[in-house]
Order: sequence, then structure tokens, then C-alpha cells
Amino acid sequence: MRANNLTLLTDLYELTMMQGYYKNPVNQTVIFDMFYRNNPCDGAFAICAGVEQMIEYIENLHFSEKDIEYLRSLSIFEEDFLQYLGNFHFTGDIYAIPEGTVIFPREPMVKVIAPIMEAQLVETAILNIMNHQSLIATKAARVCYAAKGDGVMEFGLRRAQGPDAGIFGARAAVIGGCIGTSNVLTGQMFDVPLLGTHAHSWIMSFPDEYTAFKTYAKLYPNSCTLLVDTYDVLKSGVPNAIRVFEEMREEGIPLKKYGIRIDSGDLAYLSKEAYKMLAAAGFDDAIISASSDLDEYLIQSLKGQDAKINSWGVGTKLITSDNNPAFGGVYKLAAVKDASSSEFIPKIKLSENSEKVTNPGDKTVYRIYSKSTGKIKADLICLTNEKFNPEQTMVIFDPNETWKKTKILGGTYEIRELLVPVIKEGRRVYDSPSVMELREYCQKEQNTLWDESRRFTNPQKVYVDLSQQLFDMKKELLEEMSEKSLDMFH
Repeated sequence: MRANNLTLLTDLYELTMMQGYYKNPVNQTVIFDMFYRNNPCDGAFAICAGVEQMIEYIENLHFSEKDIEYLRSLSIFEEDFLQYLGNFHFTGDIYAIPEGTVIFPREPMVKVIAPIMEAQLVETAILNIMNHQSLIATKAARVCYAAKGDGVMEFGLRRAQGPDAGIFGARAAVIGGCIGTSNVLTGQMFDVPLLGTHAHSWIMSFPDEYTAFKTYAKLYPNSCTLLVDTYDVLKSGVPNAIRVFEEMREEGIPLKKYGIRIDSGDLAYLSKEAYKMLAAAGFDDAIISASSDLDEYLIQSLKGQDAKINSWGVGTKLITSDNNPAFGGVYKLAAVKDASSSEFIPKIKLSENSEKVTNPGDKTVYRIYSKSTGKIKADLICLTNEKFNPEQTMVIFDPNETWKKTKILGGTYEIRELLVPVIKEGRRVYDSPSVMELREYCQKEQNTLWDESRRFTNPQKVYVDLSQQLFDMKKELLEEMSEKSLDMFH
């Protein structure tokens, strides 16, 4: 991302609309919200990721001479507009929910305040970056939760949808909870731990399995995890691994990080039998790692069968989020600045589908925590001019089923604003933590969820409510639009 100019990473209609605004001219300041409507994988939450790459994209946003030449060759852009693009840079403000934060449907995870031409141009790239990494971070959080504290290694690079998906998917997976990745470039770029063992081809290239294991152990005595399923796990693989471990012990080589990996077969049965054999030989502390098309559901099932696995290698189904391959984030206009008053006029999108009706205005998001438990009680989407005193009693309500109300007594809760400024007047104002720091923060964030919201089947949804002021504004706009529609038919 740092090396690439991604300015043309956009949909054509963003540029044709830009030219339309330029020609009219229309370039008032607007507000766009990025949010998503449904949690991935039928869960109750998602993890925000991709903010650092979004900031880098904005910082490097410019049209090179080659970009201008290419656009000119399309014969749809006029020369004065192309000259404008030659001097283009982003001048607006961007707010975002920090990476690693637990997020919920319909709340703005990114808010762009900028002249409409600029805000329109950045739509596609912001969605591309934030959608992908948030999806993989969410999937990783689920996989790691299923592992119940065991280490989860990400190694999906060879199955990812291209290099970028492999690189930034691995980054997101570590934020979501993985202890490291097999992807060396991700390790270099983001200073995350690199992990790996060896392939079946290593075993097959030697005269026999024992020799392959022995050679590997000599090369990597301090990180010796042996793949035992090339021929036969229990009759060949584990006995040969035990033989090598015994020889290392006899030679006085410390067995610090050692064990076996099983990549096929009945993982529950094989791991339990392998553990018995290892324990009988005095290696009950050996790592037993498993791979083979794992996801959160299979890991949870294996845990339920008391499989003796304490390390998990997860590839394809994590890096592709195979059961939910798209995040579904959208980018919608929420307000337009009135040129005469400099106030933002709220805008709303209507739809036959009530889920697609947007929340208007200049908004922010507050998270309400229980003081006694530290758990999330609800999120509140409100207008930026609203202030809340946690010492005062608050009444929140479901914006769709308004009779469902909750009273939160003053002094029993804490409140935190989620959106923070990351770009001001086109310049970065936010320093991203390291990926490993984001991972630690993400673990703390997930601990603010109730267990009922983390289960995989029918999880308890977290309330996302509208403030009374925002609810009233939305209702008023809906009634105005409804009246206009009726007038059109009379």
C-alpha cells in the first residue's frame, strides 16, 4: 500500500460523477458514512480493521501523469477536468472507529467530511480496504474464540484471492487473534511473528520418515514440530517423532518448542492416541498441532470431543472467510452543507426495504458499558452536538420497535465515543498502533462482549439504538418524503 498509487482504484462512475460536479459546478461539503447492515457469519458482532491502509491510501492520493494520460485516452473526460485532476489532493476530514474495535450493524465505522468530488472519489477504495480486512479480522476472532486460548496460526496465503488478499488478510487475521502467520511478506511489512513447520514433500524427499525428521530436528532444534501424517500417523509418524525426541533428549538438546502436526484423518481420535504415545514416552508437554480445512465450527467440535490438540493451523477457510465471503459495507450520503448557513442539512435514502433506509445527519457513536461488569450494554448512534452525562439516568429504545425501552441508572454506566479523527484537512492526525498492539486491544474489546453474544448459534444481538434527537430527525424526514410522494400522485 505504501508503494502503490491507488488513485485509480475506483469505479468509473466515481470519476464521471466528479466531472459532472466539476462542470455544473457542484462541490459543496458533504458527509458520507460507511457502515454495514448484517454481521458476518450469522454472528452478533464484527471487528473493525483496515484503518491504517485507508489512511495510507488518502495520504498518497494523487493523479500521476500516466493516470491523466490513461483517462484522456478514454475520450470521456474533458481537458479542463483532467487539468483539475492533475492538481488534485484530498482536503477533507475522516473519522474512523479504531482497528480491533468490536462493531455492530448500521453504526458508522468511517465518516468522511469533504467536498463532494473528493468524498465521491474515495468511496470505492475505502470500501475495498475496510470491507476486506474487517471481514477477515471478524472470521479470525471467531476461529480464535473456538480455540479457547490455544494458539491459532494463519497460513492461508496460497489459497487467498491474490497477493493483496494474502498480505492484508494475514494482517487482519493477526489483529483478530491469530498468534502469527506463515506469510513472510506480511511478517516483514507489519512485524508480526512468522510460524511454520514443513511440508509432506520434505518427508517424501528423504529415503525414510525417520531420516527426514532427524535432519529437520538438527536444523531447527529450538522449533521442531514434525508433520506425522505423510504415511501413517500412529504406526509410523508418531513413533518416528518420539524416536527423534528421545535422541534429542539423550544428546542434551533442550526440548523447548517441539511437537507434532496432524494434517489429515480423524483429528480427534488421532490426537488422543498420539498424546497417549507421547505421554508414555515422557513427552506429555509436546505440542499437538492440527490443520486440514479447519474453521471455528470444526475446532469447536474437536474441542467438544476432548481432542488433544493445543495448536491450530488455519488456512483456506480463514483467509477467504469461506462461509461468508463478503462483508457488505456500504457508503451513503448523510448530510450536505448549506452554503448560506454553513450548517449540515440531513439527507436520507428511502427504500422499500426498511433495512436500507439510512440514518441522516452528522453523527457519532457512543458505547455504553456497565460499570460493574465492564460489558457492553448498548451502542448509541446520535448527532455530534449531543452530549451525555453518565451520572444522569438514560433511557434508550429500539428504533424499530420503540416500545422496547431500557432505563440505565445514572452512576451505573460509562460511556465512550468510538469515532476518532484520523485525517484532518487532508493530513494524517492519527498514529496507528502496531499490529501486535492491535491484537492485544482486540482481545480486550472482545472481552467486553457477553458470552451469549459470542456463541456461534443464535447469538444474542447487541442493541444499537438511536438517540431521541436523531430518531426524531429521521422520523421527520421520512414523513416529509412520504408527503412529497403523495403530492406527486395528486
